[in-house]
Amino acid sequence: MRSPMPITRRNFFRSLAAGAAVTAGLPPLADLASSEPSGPIILSRNENAYGPSQKVVASMQDSLTYANRYPDPAVNALHERIAKSHSIKPEQLVLGCGSGEILSITASTFLGPGKTLITAVPTFEAIGRCAKALGADVVEIPLAKNYSHDLEATLKRAAATTGLIYICNPNNPTGSLTPRPDLEAFIRKLPRTTTVLIDEAYHHYVERTADYASFIDNPINDDRVIVARTFSKVFGLAGIRVGYAVGAPERMQALAARRLPEGLNAVGARAALVAYDDVEYVQLSAKRNADDRQEFFNQANARMVRGIDSHANFAMLKTGRMAVEVIEHFKKNNVLIARLFPSMNTHVRVSFGTPGEMKEFWRVWDLMPPGKMEK
Repeated sequence: MRSPMPITRRNFFRSLAAGAAVTAGLPPLADLASSEPSGPIILSRNENAYGPSQKVVASMQDSLTYANRYPDPAVNALHERIAKSHSIKPEQLVLGCGSGEILSITASTFLGPGKTLITAVPTFEAIGRCAKALGADVVEIPLAKNYSHDLEATLKRAAATTGLIYICNPNNPTGSLTPRPDLEAFIRKLPRTTTVLIDEAYHHYVERTADYASFIDNPINDDRVIVARTFSKVFGLAGIRVGYAVGAPERMQALAARRLPEGLNAVGARAALVAYDDVEYVQLSAKRNADDRQEFFNQANARMVRGIDSHANFAMLKTGRMAVEVIEHFKKNNVLIARLFPSMNTHVRVSFGTPGEMKEFWRVWDLMPPGKMEK
């Protein structure tokens, strides 16, 4: 009897190439999901409504045959591939269970009692919750009038106790950009003890503009900067939970010491590896989102509805009334949009869905009864 072939990196990549043959004997994932009850239209989570590419779906099906094995070969291969793509050393990269884990371990590394997190309001709130759980103080800085991060106000609040500053760019929930030159000038003026976490979850949706450049693709020589990325958006893998951070080796070493052991599973790591190399699909997703975004604003303009200029896969609309009324109206009509953002109580955030889903969104919008107009 032959002994089983060891799972080396070479054999792992060989297994990927053979995935189609293995997949042929497995039930399609679509069939597995078909038994789930139909629910509301979900336009609340900034997901990729079109899902992952068929290559990625096939790789996930193939991965099911390795469910009895720990994910080390797949995780190592993904780590190697991302580092090579960004032209960085492996020790400058940490993988996580979605960017959620990246934000969590960054908070636990640089925050605690006596330390302060400075963050915008509104912005993605997960890191703020982590900071509070760690006993750190949280300083919230309202966005500027153009919905960028108010860097001048942030700088005034930065002190020796400021362990971490969180910048989401493009920002969630507004979809707005903070100009790259402004960020560079801001970082240079910060205390040397302050780390800056730049969340680039929506990086791939930003079209060419002089105001934006990734801090991974166009790094600055400053070891205080950590950049977070996720496979949840343009790659369509929100349910698979894969993310990563890029930064100086000593900071990445500190993050790695706090991450969940075996945090990435074999299906997620293999899916992310295939998705990362499916450049054609990434470009298609970005182009499709740009078209959907334009159509969204065309429909809004036709109804004389104002929105915040978006560089992501969602947009915020000014409702002209209390947002809670609009959110409840859509919920009653089986369409879920984002929850209320208290600092913007006359705006609603809408994630872009498929053309059919957006047609239903606007149908429900047009059913909205007259309400008291708010400033």
